[in-house]
Amino acid sequence: MENALTGVKVLDLSRVLAGPLGTMLLADMGADVLRVEQPGGSDDIRHWYPFVGDESTYYMAANRNKRSMTLHLKTEKGREIFEELVRTADIVVENFKTGTLDRLGLGYERLKMIKPDIILCSITGYGQTGPMHKHPGYDPVIQAVSGLMDVTGQQDGEPTRVGIPVADIMTSHYVAISLLGALRVRDREQKAQHVDLSLLDVQVSSLANVASSYLLKNHITDRMGNAHGNITPYETFQCVDDPIMIAAGNDRMFAEVAKVMGHPEWADDERFTTNRDRIEHRDELRSFLEDAFSQRPAAEWEEQLTNHGVPCGAVNNIEQVFDHPQVRHREMVQTGEHETLGETTFVRNPIRANGETLSIDQAPPVLGANTEEVLAGELGLDEESLQVLRKEGII
Repeated sequence: MENALTGVKVLDLSRVLAGPLGTMLLADMGADVLRVEQPGGSDDIRHWYPFVGDESTYYMAANRNKRSMTLHLKTEKGREIFEELVRTADIVVENFKTGTLDRLGLGYERLKMIKPDIILCSITGYGQTGPMHKHPGYDPVIQAVSGLMDVTGQQDGEPTRVGIPVADIMTSHYVAISLLGALRVRDREQKAQHVDLSLLDVQVSSLANVASSYLLKNHITDRMGNAHGNITPYETFQCVDDPIMIAAGNDRMFAEVAKVMGHPEWADDERFTTNRDRIEHRDELRSFLEDAFSQRPAAEWEEQLTNHGVPCGAVNNIEQVFDHPQVRHREMVQTGEHETLGETTFVRNPIRANGETLSIDQAPPVLGANTEEVLAGELGLDEESLQVLRKEGII
């Protein structure tokens, strides 16, 4: 799996998160991903807190296994160089505002003239068409517009943003998936393709059962906090020390919960016998469970519920996550060598195939680290030409 995309060349013009995360997934599988930024940098994420040395940890999360070069695309010479790079590329990824690439003279039609089977992936907040196609779209705004915030948060509280940029992250997965599909079509039909990905489209498509409940039943899901609107008990309960999450997904599991709680009679109580019964008497059941869970520590409940086949787990903070024995066993933290920071640590790609994981061959590159390597080694420019490009601010 690690070398699945060896030989695939990606020119990455994207910034912030959805695009860079998507191209990083390709890089993890062996693609040669070359980030192309303006001299001085054009990715806002480089300036987002916190920092390790001079590098943003946010930037570090989305750019491993890539190369970096600087190139001023608003100059004629910069565009000429980029076009030369396109001739040997397979994929171009960008997330400028709709129409920006065309204004630069590097739109899809132009790229097809340069490379007839090029794949262009454009990532925007709202897509290439529609009444909002020119609007900027950042993750929290998309979470709001898509309805995700309306179903997230406490029942009597305000709509709440998910604690990670989930719209960006899910879009990054579609970046990788769509480009893998596009490569397959390209290899079969030798034709160019323009992938149009919208953060809003992705988030709406990811509403899953919430969307299905509305479209098929005209049911509008309410915010339920940590509870599930269709299943109970399927939520957090406060123990003596910490909260615990349980997910009793069927009647058998609920019967096991009742046994562990010391109240096997609950499973035969007509108020709680089936999930439909439990939903109708949710508040009564929750009151009983809250009282029971409050009597003992979370770890004890977790052990007993797990032994009875009930999915459950402690609500960990981030420090506890990386000290968790399962996370440690799965080696979810790996190291990579950074040009200025030395050995640095990262969360690894979760793909594991034939017992092997995808390695971190290269930490995220510093800005422009590979500019001269690309121009001299791949385009054949000599030192005198490089000096001219530097002097004119093109690199």
